[in-house]
Amino acid sequence: MDKKNFTKVKEFILLGFTADLQLQRILFLIFLIIYVFCLLGNLTLISLIYADSRLHTPMYFFIRNLSFLDIWYSSVFAPKILMICISEDKSISFAGCLVQFFFAAGLDFSECYLLAAMAYDRYVAISNPLLYSQAMSPKLCDSLVAASYFVGFINSTIVTSKTFTLSFCGNNVIDDFFCDLPPLVKLACDVKESYQAVIFFTLVSNVMAPIILILASYLFIIAAILNIRSTQGHLKAFSTCGSHVTAVTLYYGSILFIYSRPSTSYAPEQDKVVSVFYTVVIPMLNPLIYSLRNKDVKDALKKMLDKAHVP
Repeated sequence: MDKKNFTKVKEFILLGFTADLQLQRILFLIFLIIYVFCLLGNLTLISLIYADSRLHTPMYFFIRNLSFLDIWYSSVFAPKILMICISEDKSISFAGCLVQFFFAAGLDFSECYLLAAMAYDRYVAISNPLLYSQAMSPKLCDSLVAASYFVGFINSTIVTSKTFTLSFCGNNVIDDFFCDLPPLVKLACDVKESYQAVIFFTLVSNVMAPIILILASYLFIIAAILNIRSTQGHLKAFSTCGSHVTAVTLYYGSILFIYSRPSTSYAPEQDKVVSVFYTVVIPMLNPLIYSLRNKDVKDALKKMLDKAHVP
């Protein structure tokens, strides 16, 4: 097709999930409930960790930062999803799409590195419990969190700048509920091999590097656990890692499903379901994952509720 006949895209149309109005209302209620529970769950967990001195440890410092990141992350998507479900206007401006993409990618990458930092924290706690607080000093914890955000958003800047300098000419309909990489690349009319190489390297390095760090941490954790002689010690060590392993499996499982496949196998309906899971459902589940199996958090919650009922 002659590029001279193309009209430069100034906005995108997000198709969302369905054109059925009744089903859209149902989806609106479902996503509103999920988003409210996400905000309440993560804000409650942050408040508990901040208020209870027993939770002022490196592990809970990272959990508190993960909750903060999840609030921010879900808020990148949820408001637009809710608008798509109840509004006839399903458009998003080019600038709005760029901003959403930038923050989504930045927070995605940041969470990858934050989960890797949390795995290292669990290794230090199990391998050297007596010196845990000294080894995971506040300065180191702050540095790991800051580095997660710094590296995440530096790489988001690279991916965003490369993606939004592509020519989007002609079709502007995104068969999704947010501005994601696979549907945007599908709409571009000048995807060059150099772009594909940069995106591939960035995605692989920022997903696989944290995965390798996590796997290495858990290999050392397993070795440390094997040196523990008591069965009770084994169970306690495994219990401290169980929540993190669950969170990592859910998050990386959905991320790898979406981005590890070639663009030719892009399946909008299937990918939308998985995208919903890691953009709004997992941020809601993380507070439950880190609290239901955690006696300290449950005790802190009970203490807070008891104080609230004191006349």
